[in-house]
Amino acid sequence: MTRLSEIFPLPIGHDFKQRAFRWASQFEVSCYLDSNGYQGVVGSEHDCLLAVGVASQLLLKTEAGAFNALKNYVDGHQDWLFGYLTYDLKNDVEPRLSSKNHDGIGFPALHFFQPAVVMEIAQQSVTIHSLTDLPQLLYKTINSLPHTVRVGAIRNPQSAIRNRIHKADYLETIQAIRQHILRGDIYEMNFCQEFFAEDCLIDAPAVFQKLNGLGKAPFSGYYRLADRHLLCASPERFLKKIGSKLISQPIKGTRRRGRTVEEDAALRQQLYQSQKDRSENVMIVDLVRNDLARSCRAGSVLVDELYGIYPFEQVLQMISTVSGELLPDVHPVDAIRRSFPMGSMTGAPKVRSMELIEQYEQTKRGLYSGAVGYFTPQGDFDFNVVIRSILYNAADRFLSFQAGGAIVFDSEPESEYEESLLKAQGMFKVLS
Repeated sequence: MTRLSEIFPLPIGHDFKQRAFRWASQFEVSCYLDSNGYQGVVGSEHDCLLAVGVASQLLLKTEAGAFNALKNYVDGHQDWLFGYLTYDLKNDVEPRLSSKNHDGIGFPALHFFQPAVVMEIAQQSVTIHSLTDLPQLLYKTINSLPHTVRVGAIRNPQSAIRNRIHKADYLETIQAIRQHILRGDIYEMNFCQEFFAEDCLIDAPAVFQKLNGLGKAPFSGYYRLADRHLLCASPERFLKKIGSKLISQPIKGTRRRGRTVEEDAALRQQLYQSQKDRSENVMIVDLVRNDLARSCRAGSVLVDELYGIYPFEQVLQMISTVSGELLPDVHPVDAIRRSFPMGSMTGAPKVRSMELIEQYEQTKRGLYSGAVGYFTPQGDFDFNVVIRSILYNAADRFLSFQAGGAIVFDSEPESEYEESLLKAQGMFKVLS
């Protein structure tokens, strides 16, 4: 199949991106990735990527053999491919692991699709690649959509959202994890809790637009697979390949934004100087270095930036950047597999941390702390970390979001609980 591609000007003062999203969200299968114009090392080449319609797809309900199936799918379709990897593909990476906790959302283990239409939206232009309709017709269709703002219909108020883990149990679990660290089982572990609502009726695309407008994060995304929806406002990149270079940018370390310029600067300095946050960050950087070293040329894995402090709309984040040169005989999917799941959402050592995550958490992570992204026709890829996200099963009217953080021996249970609430505040706000 050959794509018809054409470049069009982005109308000045026109909400083309919002109209394109509203058009795309009508499709049973769609993916919308928005960098929100974020500049610098955590940014993207695209302001926005959009994919709709299914020319072909790979959908797997179970984890076993998933990465091999994805490798074959990528090799068989050297085209734009969009999709997701659930966290529970850890069970394919390490067969001794399992996932038996409650799952109210039910995203399949893996889904990738070859879109009928791909749009690359930049600051001044939009490029449309189509296997079906003429690009000119698609451009006119989106431009002609009415200028309207969707209002999210939310049946249940914020008070209907409940914790899967009660606060007292959360605090007790942090103490138990600290004991594992004291015994030397692990050095650090990511622990998350679920917030959920039942019989919840929302307009998922409208709620995503609210969430995206609130967070303006560089790895935001909306993913629809029939009745299941991901509404993602992630600030974190999992792994990117451009040419022969691999780039990973783990986040560890969070502070709220200040109410004044002076308070914001003080909080930024506080985060940068925090020995606890530095300790969490450097442990994950070491883990990422080891993961990349399995796929990269010897001596090429470098820490390009350590303890970088980046501002987002609601929080400050400590982000480090690790890169390496991919070995020519390593398949891009194998490079992903050898780094999956991302260290920032597991802990160190990784496998033992994931065993304890399964033991102490009460919810199957599913797409949360997995990854959403794309492959290009040239074999490059870019995947985020699915955090700061709402997952919604429209058929069952079940809504879920999770939040957590890295636990080290110096962690204070009450502070960890408050940090998880800080990370969840954007979801609470748009659902209120």
